[in-house]
Amino acid sequence: MKQFRVLLADDHSLVRAGIRYLLQSLPDIDVIAEAGDGREALQLIEKLNPDIVLMDIAMPNLSGLEAAIHVAENFPQVRLIILSMHATEEYVLRALRSGASGYLLKDADIMELELAIKAVMRGETYISPSVSKHVTDYVRRVGGGTSPLDRLTMRQREVLQLIAEGHTTQEIAQILEISTKTVETHRAQLMARLDIHDIAGLVRYAIRVGLVALEE
Repeated sequence: MKQFRVLLADDHSLVRAGIRYLLQSLPDIDVIAEAGDGREALQLIEKLNPDIVLMDIAMPNLSGLEAAIHVAENFPQVRLIILSMHATEEYVLRALRSGASGYLLKDADIMELELAIKAVMRGETYISPSVSKHVTDYVRRVGGGTSPLDRLTMRQREVLQLIAEGHTTQEIAQILEISTKTVETHRAQLMARLDIHDIAGLVRYAIRVGLVALEE
């Protein structure tokens, strides 16, 4: 039987250890690496080419949602399952729109974890049953329109996340390897597109759409 090569991405080492422990009980799963944030995960995906990535939705520097967009665009052969504590419909819809193949709640048991992995490897989409019906109803209500976040560029979303995490302009410039003037330009543009004109408002918006977690 073919073994599925799995990469774990979560900024909490104890969570990664717990998931790894569960996966080790499955005979057809090989955990090949772990990452602590979205940027590290992308580097490891490029280097190791895993079959599946299990990725936390909210991580520092680059969220699981933003990393999912990078994976879908640059590594379409990799299947990505978002792991989350949030059963909110908007979070699930954003994950699927970002290119994730699955959305799994972190309180799932080992049987559901195995089911999700096998489903996405067959080319199917897997959503935890406790939220799937609500997501269907939500999509029916809101339709297929884009949100204001979808109108931001990938770089603007990265800047938004870093602002919401409390980084200064200089720190954002260093993380993204761009100039402070470019950071200021992106910040002004995303404020205009979102019609939000203060940092506190940006932070609240980033939390609501899942770019950062409330506890962060």
